[in-house]
Amino acid sequence: MAAEESLVVTEGKPWSRGAALRDPDEEHRASTPLELFFDLCFVVAVSQLTGRLEHAYATGHIGTGMQGFAMLLFAVWWAWMNFTWFASAHDSDDVPYRLLTLLQMAGVLILAAGVDAAFDGKTYRVVVAGYVVMRVALIVQWLRVARHQPSVRTRAVRYAIGVGVVQLLWIGAAIPDSITLFKALFVPLMLIEILVPIWAEQAEAPGLMWHAEHIAERYGLFALIILGESVLAATVAVNDATEAGVTAPVVTVGGGGLLVAFSCWWLYFDTLGGDGPDTQIRAFTWGYGHYVVFGSLAAVGGGIATAAAAVARHGAEHGIPDRTAALAVTVPLAVFLVAVGVISLRPTDPCGPERLVRWAVAAAALVLAGFVLAPAPATAVAGGVAALLVAVETVAAHRRYRAQTGTGRIQAAG
Repeated sequence: MAAEESLVVTEGKPWSRGAALRDPDEEHRASTPLELFFDLCFVVAVSQLTGRLEHAYATGHIGTGMQGFAMLLFAVWWAWMNFTWFASAHDSDDVPYRLLTLLQMAGVLILAAGVDAAFDGKTYRVVVAGYVVMRVALIVQWLRVARHQPSVRTRAVRYAIGVGVVQLLWIGAAIPDSITLFKALFVPLMLIEILVPIWAEQAEAPGLMWHAEHIAERYGLFALIILGESVLAATVAVNDATEAGVTAPVVTVGGGGLLVAFSCWWLYFDTLGGDGPDTQIRAFTWGYGHYVVFGSLAAVGGGIATAAAAVARHGAEHGIPDRTAALAVTVPLAVFLVAVGVISLRPTDPCGPERLVRWAVAAAALVLAGFVLAPAPATAVAGGVAALLVAVETVAAHRRYRAQTGTGRIQAAG
């Protein structure tokens, strides 16, 4: 008997649905495969930045390395963040939307290709070219919203105009190809970029436009990407260090670095992982504050790699002082703790101020440890302090749970 053939019927859909206006209260809203693919392209840029920061530590160009890291991280983070919030409100998943997202992905790869030239003080033109490609794609997305969604047209037009004007300014800053001029103009242009959403969101709109849980998930996934890059950078560095033989300092850096990464994951997701912004003001503090969170997480990976190189005596070859290698681990971790503690403050959480005080004290202890300890013990102390905070917060959360359930039983009995 001949084998039966099955006919698979697929549901058709138009190639263009127009710009969407998503329901901010939509149930079971999750990151789409396209958003996850979009994030993967940013792995390349983050990896480039982390590697160049480590190289700056190793070659003694600490100041210029940190400056370049902060500038280029802003470009990567800002482009990613703008797409994330746009998609939370207007993801139509039609063909034009997908192609414009692909164009933004191409832009971040162009930007990543220019990282080395920017760090070496040669040119920022390639970085600006990639950045502008990403931003122009988003301008077209906003123009689609203005065309298809009259209720938010003013807001969309403001975004399109604001982003477009700033891109012309970035291009103007890059044309002379002067590193000094570009660095002088960077902060003013960055501030203008930051002000565009604040201005655009003043336009009349039908309530909050984003999906709080979706935003929290998107930010959490990007934090995971950066943590993964940090673990990868540290793993490669420790692997290189062990080529000369497994020593106690190398094992200490490896173990301490892993504990730092795991503790950062725990503290972030227990504090901010499910706490999406539910007001306009909190949306800005949440969104903008994560620049410091993401930057410090990426810098932690570069710092652990630097500490591994230092304990393997690669530091003597490149002139890495022990204090530099130790501070490269402890300072970013301290900044991460304070940043997460500040962003987590909200009126509905009475425990937030106490948590911030604990984390600030821990941050100060980490910076002190970086000044007085060698790289290996400093990394171990960093892991220990982070793990101690995890234990303290876990116990505190359990006690709050016991108190709440105990009160519930008493009320029920009464």
